[in-house]
Amino acid sequence: MGGDAPAAKDELAGGADLDARRLVDGLRRGDVASFDGVYALYHARVFSFLLRLSGRRDTAEDLAQETWLKLAKAAPGLREDTRLGPLVFTIARNAFLSHRRWAMLDLSRLVTMGLDTLAAVSPGPAPDEEHERARAIALLEAALQALPVGAREVLLLVGVDGLEHDEVATVLGVTREAMRQRLSRARAQLTEKMRALEERANVRRAAARPEEDAT
Repeated sequence: MGGDAPAAKDELAGGADLDARRLVDGLRRGDVASFDGVYALYHARVFSFLLRLSGRRDTAEDLAQETWLKLAKAAPGLREDTRLGPLVFTIARNAFLSHRRWAMLDLSRLVTMGLDTLAAVSPGPAPDEEHERARAIALLEAALQALPVGAREVLLLVGVDGLEHDEVATVLGVTREAMRQRLSRARAQLTEKMRALEERANVRRAAARPEEDAT
């Protein structure tokens, strides 16, 4: 029975590949249903990716719309072996990079946004597991926003959007080894940033306790 598992997995992967080829073929022919199918598969992930990259919902909405318009424009010229995931995220990433250059966004503002996110979390000790989980999520989001864009995007593509390493390398336009090194550095940066933000939050909590005790 255990020997059937790999075969079943291969069959599922083969079916997914066939569906992807059909969607690509439909895009090349200008089939609206195929475009709708790609949109349904990726729009939530693309929006989440752009939201975390930009840190602004309105910007993410505009860039997501731009992504789908660019996909529709590029559709007739797609190759038959086009991989949809890397394609869509490449278009989204390029849209963000163009916006970032145009708007002259700098990392100091991103860091400020990240610290503001952390400051919005209650400075008091977590009363229950749910509160602690919310605090941890806020800490992670703040740390992500404080990272350089290059580090943030590779972490999002791998950890959130679940792309394979070779697909992420395609999106970023680098070799697989270069992507792996960038991912390793980004993880180290994220760990260090989370540690720094956690220490800052602990200082705030410690400073708040005497005031609470006095009341």
